[in-house]
Amino acid sequence: MVRKLRFGFPKGSLEEMTLELFKRAGFRIERRERSYNLFIDDEELEVLLIRTQEIPLYVEKGVLDAGLAGNDWILERGVQVERIKELAYAKRGLGSVRWVLAVPVNSLINRAEDLEGKRIATELVEVTKAYLKEKGVRAEVEFSWGATEIKPPSLVDAIVELTETGRSLEANNLRIVDTVLKSTTWLIANKSSWEDSWKREKIEALTILLEGAVNGMGKVGLKLNVSRENLKRVMSILPALKKPTISSLSEEGWYALEIVLDERKARELIPQIKKAGGEGIVEYPLNKVVY
Repeated sequence: MVRKLRFGFPKGSLEEMTLELFKRAGFRIERRERSYNLFIDDEELEVLLIRTQEIPLYVEKGVLDAGLAGNDWILERGVQVERIKELAYAKRGLGSVRWVLAVPVNSLINRAEDLEGKRIATELVEVTKAYLKEKGVRAEVEFSWGATEIKPPSLVDAIVELTETGRSLEANNLRIVDTVLKSTTWLIANKSSWEDSWKREKIEALTILLEGAVNGMGKVGLKLNVSRENLKRVMSILPALKKPTISSLSEEGWYALEIVLDERKARELIPQIKKAGGEGIVEYPLNKVVY
């Protein structure tokens, strides 16, 4: 009988980027219609599509062996889990999201201390309460079931809301007063599962692949040939994760160079490389970069 690792796959805002991440990691994963079970081409993985808010709880209870969840919901749930690896991606790509304190543009609230005795709506209730306690502020914090941006000023004085760009807040005539929490995605594991040698090895292997996939996002590889007389000139303009890989070609006096760099940088660099004497320049995509 094949052993399986039960893994929580985040449904909702992280879903699309996580699918892309698994694809880059080398897995074929598909969502079956009207099912919370995802098909994955690894018989040792059982993948369940679950709201990211619930994954920390199911991991803590052992219903799931491991899963991906935002740091915000790990803190909000107050769970005891193993934090295996931070994976710096969010809904729109690499990076983090922010939970911000926001008020109407014409509000007299300009800092957290101005919230004394006020009412705040948010999904992230416990984290918000901890933030206010740290600031020495007593205010009423109520759970918001959604559409939080439209509640000020008629229903509440302020909100704590998730944002990546801030555009939704601006569209609702809100301004940001402070950042309550920055959050990225974490790979977490149940403590008992982490003590199981087979499960730990499986989780560690998955961690290497997923981290490599995150590292590869937005990066490309460049290969090129350069003569000895132009080598220093080309080398002087090449960025790299460490140092460019250099190897001699069969033709004497010529070298092959290979580097990894940000995709946006490549479009600026290729004309410069050509001008400096680089030849046979090839750009190729990267799925994973494992340090």
